[in-house]
Amino acid sequence: MVVAACLLPWPVAGLAQVTRTDEYLARMDGDSDGRVSLAEYQAWMSYAFDGMDRDGDGVLSPQEQPGGKAPALTRAQHLARLAERFARQDVDGDGFLDARELAAPPR
Repeated sequence: MVVAACLLPWPVAGLAQVTRTDEYLARMDGDSDGRVSLAEYQAWMSYAFDGMDRDGDGVLSPQEQPGGKAPALTRAQHLARLAERFARQDVDGDGFLDARELAAPPR
């Protein structure tokens, strides 16, 4: 699962450093409603996958991944993993992440 860890870090310097939870929420919250939907979460958290997918085919081949030995990972698999992580963070089960849920340690 080295790939999963590499695909889910906080945004890199090129995406403007965020130091407070409310700033992070504001950047992820595409429609500015004060909460993050699954689609917004997946879009924000897919920057690493998109950057690593050098040929743009929607699949991270072993050569496109750190170490070059991990099994291929499709965009659909990546999005499914993000959905699972989102569901664990959505403590109140309302289908959205608020600032409190975003600030909580990963579950």
